[in-house]
Amino acid sequence: MVEKNEGASKEILTFEDAMAKLELIVKQLEENNVPLEKAIDLFQEGMDLSKYCHDKLQKVEEKMDRLIDKEGHNRPFSIQEDETE
Repeated sequence: MVEKNEGASKEILTFEDAMAKLELIVKQLEENNVPLEKAIDLFQEGMDLSKYCHDKLQKVEEKMDRLIDKEGHNRPFSIQEDETE
């Protein structure tokens, strides 16, 4: 999760919260009325959020690539196309 250290407080975001915050940052930057220093800070925060979301999606993808068989063993997940087409 994305954690921001600001003194003793920590902000922990869900994937959905991180995406919403990223969308807000993009919107602010697209409006072009943000001072340069703030734009740089927003850009860096956006990059951090983007990395967090990407990493989170990759972890979910890895979990989806594996299923547990009836004996409790992990096995790769694969989609078999219907050959009757």
